[in-house]
Amino acid sequence: MDQATLSALLTQLISNWESEVVEFKRGKDGFQSGDLGKYVSALANEANLRGRDRAWLVFGVDDKTRVVVGTSYKENPAHLQADKMQLINGTGSFTARDIHVLNHPSGRVVLFEIPAAPRGMPINWNGHYYGRAGESLVALGPDKLDEIRAQTLATDWTAQVVEGASFDDLDPQALKVARERFAAKHANRFNADEIAGWSDAIFLNRAKMTQNGAITRAALLLLGKAESAWRLNPHPVEITWKLEGEERAYEHFGPPFLLTSSKVFARIRNIQLRLLPENELLAHEVAKYDQKVVLEALHNCIAHQDYARMARIIVTERPDRLILVNEGGFFEGEPDDYVLHDHTPLRYRNPFLTQAMTELNMIDHMGYGIQDIYRRQRQRFFPLPDYDLTEPDLVRLTIHGRVVDEAYSQLLMQQTGLPLADVLALDRVQKHLPITDDAVRHLRQERLIEGRKPNFFISARVADATSQKAQYIKTRAFDDYHYEEMVVGYLREFGQASRKELDDLLRKKLSDVLNETQKTHKIGNLLSALRRKGRIRNFGSTAAPEWRLVE
Repeated sequence: MDQATLSALLTQLISNWESEVVEFKRGKDGFQSGDLGKYVSALANEANLRGRDRAWLVFGVDDKTRVVVGTSYKENPAHLQADKMQLINGTGSFTARDIHVLNHPSGRVVLFEIPAAPRGMPINWNGHYYGRAGESLVALGPDKLDEIRAQTLATDWTAQVVEGASFDDLDPQALKVARERFAAKHANRFNADEIAGWSDAIFLNRAKMTQNGAITRAALLLLGKAESAWRLNPHPVEITWKLEGEERAYEHFGPPFLLTSSKVFARIRNIQLRLLPENELLAHEVAKYDQKVVLEALHNCIAHQDYARMARIIVTERPDRLILVNEGGFFEGEPDDYVLHDHTPLRYRNPFLTQAMTELNMIDHMGYGIQDIYRRQRQRFFPLPDYDLTEPDLVRLTIHGRVVDEAYSQLLMQQTGLPLADVLALDRVQKHLPITDDAVRHLRQERLIEGRKPNFFISARVADATSQKAQYIKTRAFDDYHYEEMVVGYLREFGQASRKELDDLLRKKLSDVLNETQKTHKIGNLLSALRRKGRIRNFGSTAAPEWRLVE
């Protein structure tokens, strides 16, 4: 916040005076860190109980006369910011959102911005829970402690009305695009001229983004001005794009997400690739990433993010894939339920936001979005997306931007009518991931895979009919990405591997054109490349390496 904003905030806090979520202190230089921690615990817990986003601890204001007197508390900025780490040490994981310094005409004022305690998680200081009784600091009562601990995910963060927000906080261009999308979705119910004649208040109520004309968090997320994002603090409503590889870059994107999701996609380097079908002269030209696939995935992140966990959405672009990460575990079912079984979710983490995004044609809330992502990747002859749900309260989706196994892509080009279940199983085979025994039997019967468990590979019958299949298997060579994914898949499955185990995994897969010494060097180079990319790490010694994943 700039000085003018801080000054206006201080005036507002003083006019309302102290409550359970605001505390004023002179804040002398000797103010104890233990007392600071107790107030942070109390204010965070009380903010949670009162449905507030944050609380304030203000140094430099006399708590009796309501006059700014200034404070000498930690005038060194580095020492002041060090309070954040001291708070983490005393609370375990919680700290101030920010520490602001206002140069007021009557003296220096320090404002600690304290986020509300997360749902179900009361904040303690050195093992003790604190609260407020009026203006007094007290132990948090058993009733309040139980109330916080009993909180569940049933409270929809996105449906809450934002105090003080108005239509002036909404982006005009986002509003214009929202009307256009709403009109396109409801063309059979309303004509475009009718929708254009609605006031903003009527439109937003019809689009289910406001409550009786009051601006909600969902409305600010989708349509809010970038400069109004502070109204959603302390939650970092932000999408971060970062480029990893030989070149590195990053950029942060805030509301309005209705517009900025397309700006995120525009940052991604999306070249045209050529895939040549077997025995054909004309190549298929496809974009490295399908815009609809990426935007569907990104909109899913926005819709299903657990905003109360105060985390951002991260889109990482690597040379061969995109990785989208959002906080909050898969809310209902598993990815395969939506891909293979037409699962329709019964509930959502953010039902208000999900409904608003549906009205604007950003997502499909019947559960078909994931199925569409898989279908479009299949039609492009690319590897299917990978959902990683191994970390609790985190969803990581990988969208591949290049061919992993040419045999897989050739098979999809030749047999466009393969059942999706078979395509899913073949996709796991090309990535060297395990498949069920039933799937093995079926794919063998269909002559779609070869090899012995666990080393299956796509059948060589996609090779030229005049070539010898055995020679094809022995001499074909893959790009380095293919072998790197074999290593990553093995480590993901078994946790760790010695150099001998990785030699055994890769040596027989390398082209017979290479001699044994060349194969040894090749494997060493592959491991070094993965280590430099930050994907694996040797937790053993040089003589007895123990490779593990670090991503």
